[in-house]
Amino acid sequence: MNNLQNNISRYTWLLLLILIPALSASAQESKGDGKVDVKEIVFGHIGDSYEWHITTWGQTHLTIPLPVIVMGSNGQWHVFLSSEFHDSPGGEYAGFHIAKEGAYQGKIVEKDATGAEVRPIDISITKTAFAMILNSILLCIMILGVARWAKKSPKKAPKGFIGFMELFIMDINDNVIKPCIGKGYERYAPYLLTVFFFIFFNNIMGLIPIFPGGANVTGNIAVTLTLAFCTFLAVNLFATKEYWKEIFWPEVPLMLKPIMIPIEIVGIITKPFALMIRLFANMLAGHSVILSLVCLVFITASMGPVMNGSMTVVSVLFGIFMNCLELLVAYIQAYVFTMLSAVFIGLSKVEAHHA
Repeated sequence: MNNLQNNISRYTWLLLLILIPALSASAQESKGDGKVDVKEIVFGHIGDSYEWHITTWGQTHLTIPLPVIVMGSNGQWHVFLSSEFHDSPGGEYAGFHIAKEGAYQGKIVEKDATGAEVRPIDISITKTAFAMILNSILLCIMILGVARWAKKSPKKAPKGFIGFMELFIMDINDNVIKPCIGKGYERYAPYLLTVFFFIFFNNIMGLIPIFPGGANVTGNIAVTLTLAFCTFLAVNLFATKEYWKEIFWPEVPLMLKPIMIPIEIVGIITKPFALMIRLFANMLAGHSVILSLVCLVFITASMGPVMNGSMTVVSVLFGIFMNCLELLVAYIQAYVFTMLSAVFIGLSKVEAHHA
């Protein structure tokens, strides 16, 4: 237990040692009048972008440009790196530029015949998309490596990382999926285990502030929407006839049916909606709180050494606490999403009631 506590302490201190210099560079650039724009710093780090900013050394920005794939209003596709925007005069390339304000702020736009900014068809590989692809590849390598070992050594007791992963997988399968779904749970176990490890791995990678971590994948509502939609399909496409009967013709007095039927139909939508919002809001809030706490160091820099020193200690201590808490939240949110998905699937497998 002492070793675990020491490892967590080293991990959180390392996070802060890396995070504070990175935010310091952002703070120096955020406003020319010396004031720190916390909102810009926080949303700049947790938001999506067309490049992956790693760090800043003096006036040098270490950034990975990402592929931009857009189709303009003339129907032609354009493929180039996002660095072209910075290398081109005025930040415009092939008629496209990144909007700095307005409804499309931070998005690639082009100007129509009237001079107004309009959005092209944009399927670019953004920071979130790139991180999701990279994390998925790493996760596949890890899981397939465990599966390969288990296949080659079916009679050997797993040890170390292999044993830990087997314990992890069997715990979710036997204590979450199996009891929540019941009979026929094997059909849904691959999907639910994939969802759990996808969310958990992306949550953990999002807490690492250096490349290839730091991208808030599960704090992007498009990602959580897709996950919730997959659960929606798993629930409703394979539901039993009794499940649909209870929705469109529930066993209540006839005069209550006009009330209950709309409520049941709305319930079909609200279940995945709750999954989407819960995961998105918790992960986004956690990252925002950590970044805001670290920003206290720079906000109080102009208040004198005593105030700044005191708030730096408070910022570091609370930052360590929040990082430890977020490690727990990373697991809890993956667990809750998987458990509720299994519960919703189990409810859709209801059988006919016999007197």
